Amino acid sequence: MFPVVEGRPMREQLRFLHLNTVQLSKLLQENVPSYEKEPGFEQFKVSERLHGNWIRLYLEENNSEVLFNLGARVRRQYLDALRTLRLSLSKRAAQYDVYSMAAGTALVLEVLALLLLSVPQALGSRAELDVPLLSPVCSLLFYLLLLALAALHGAVCTAARSSCYLCSLPWLAAGGAMALTAALLCAVVSALTRTFASGTCLSQNPPQSTSRWSELDLLSFLGTVGHVLSLGASSFIEEEHQTWYFLINTLCLALCHQIYRNCFLGDDCAPQRCPHMGEEFDGVTVALQGKRAGPEGWELSRVPADPSSLEALRGPERWMVLASPWLVLACCRLLRSLNQTGVQWAHRPDLGHWLTSSDHKAELSVLAALSLTMIFVLVQKRCSLTSKVAMAFGLLGIYCYRAAIGNVLFPWQQDNKDISKGITEARFVYVFVLGILFTGTKDLLKTQIIAADFTARTVGLWEIYSGLVLLAALLLRPHNLPVLVLSLAIQTIMTQFIWRPLRHNVTEVTVMHYWFGQAFFYFQGNSNSIATVDISAGFVGLDAYMEIPAMFLTAFATYSGPVLWASHLVNFLTSEASSSSALSRACFCYALICSTPVSVYIVLVTSLRYHLFIWSVFSPKLLYEGMHLLITAAVCIFFTAVDQTNTKS
Repeated sequence: MFPVVEGRPMREQLRFLHLNTVQLSKLLQENVPSYEKEPGFEQFKVSERLHGNWIRLYLEENNSEVLFNLGARVRRQYLDALRTLRLSLSKRAAQYDVYSMAAGTALVLEVLALLLLSVPQALGSRAELDVPLLSPVCSLLFYLLLLALAALHGAVCTAARSSCYLCSLPWLAAGGAMALTAALLCAVVSALTRTFASGTCLSQNPPQSTSRWSELDLLSFLGTVGHVLSLGASSFIEEEHQTWYFLINTLCLALCHQIYRNCFLGDDCAPQRCPHMGEEFDGVTVALQGKRAGPEGWELSRVPADPSSLEALRGPERWMVLASPWLVLACCRLLRSLNQTGVQWAHRPDLGHWLTSSDHKAELSVLAALSLTMIFVLVQKRCSLTSKVAMAFGLLGIYCYRAAIGNVLFPWQQDNKDISKGITEARFVYVFVLGILFTGTKDLLKTQIIAADFTARTVGLWEIYSGLVLLAALLLRPHNLPVLVLSLAIQTIMTQFIWRPLRHNVTEVTVMHYWFGQAFFYFQGNSNSIATVDISAGFVGLDAYMEIPAMFLTAFATYSGPVLWASHLVNFLTSEASSSSALSRACFCYALICSTPVSVYIVLVTSLRYHLFIWSVFSPKLLYEGMHLLITAAVCIFFTAVDQTNTKS
């Protein structure tokens, strides 16, 4: 900023300009290998030589006009050098590997196109998803595309002045990436051809009956599209939690409208259901008679046979069904007050700040004890006796761990002078977590041997879910334990009084689980800023930094909301759906609604790479989306494994 020093004597002006130019030239030397050929560096050297001449005249005490003119010339030379250096460094800072970015974007869009083209096939009556990659490899189109991509890669790598990521890879790895891209493109073309062919057949032989979308189907579609479009604005990314809060509130109101219409108006205003979409839950009463899922016993015999009517419900159960959407709304409103997140309102006080202050440690201790008790009550019903005991001791160990590190107090404690790291207490809880997970996995694998063992499968899945709940309770901060309790309560309310009586199809149930999982990600206090990641969760029970355990624990603590809701989805569909294809459809829907925002966001980030907030807003969100995609891949693998177990049993 030259006007700051413009009023100083010429000697000081040149000295300040020289220091500034030296600073930028050093940055240029660190970032550009051939910095000596840069125009800005050459101008800097010329400025230094002229500056040396001016200093010699100045030391000779020459105050003539020659000295002043030479000083003005040196000053202009320094300013030109600064301008050129600044432009050169700015270009270097905003220089992107566009070729590698375009290749990755094309690969992601090909996968998304395959998923979208497979929607009729995956959500049809047979629920088949067949993406053949071997047959395109044997086609002529594949080899033509592979040759074209190889020629493009060679041309870019030889013509590019700066090295890119793909050009730095070995030719074998780059060839594998090009082969995968060509195979996916051939698969997309094959799927398009099949879609057009089936569309032609349908136009020649139109179906006899048509179906309309229900209100929930329309809400799911519009909500997903609206969320994807909102990712193009930095303000919507900073306040994305508001989008999810709005969507789940709207969902609760839509469920309330559906329940009241079915209860008071009967079948006259019932929506027309799509064929093959509601059949997963037809005949559930027959399927579950004599096969109670654990001690709780899911009594579906009281549910009316007609999925669109609730007239058979009487007494308290009917009133609970009518009040359930409002109970869920009340829980969500309470959770919004617990943690302020985002950017605009993050500075405002909330219940979390009040509970974590040192003056309210007694209140936090009581709340933590009540939350752990409620977790046990809500989870233990369908667990085996061994898992119940392990869950009780694990929850007790969690309170002992929080008391050991000074977060909460025991009733006989006046202060927390004896603070430790709580390593022994945390590892005590880890033993019970692993024990419950092992017991659930053992019961699940038992179905591979004992055919049609429905009870063992449902109990095993619920015990795996219970182990994840126990791990989440250990990693979450004490003031966030009510988030976990209300999450379990909402799952119980939705299961008992919404999903069972209304008999929603697999797609609707999957979308609801996904939306609530995303909302609970923000209810925990998370945001799209890296600053809200709770790093302390990665060190629970560790006396030193270990990369892999710390990475796993931090990721699970951050995404515990989506993971627990996805795990509950597996439990619900396995226990409730009579169709063997329910989990396959749910896996496909879950992958589609997760991959659609990621794919579109990658395109948006690539096009907005010169945006003012690209590094502060868009880039952290991309990291969150990438990690969420990995979590979703793990969830889909779990879906597939459970589905294979169901098929074999």
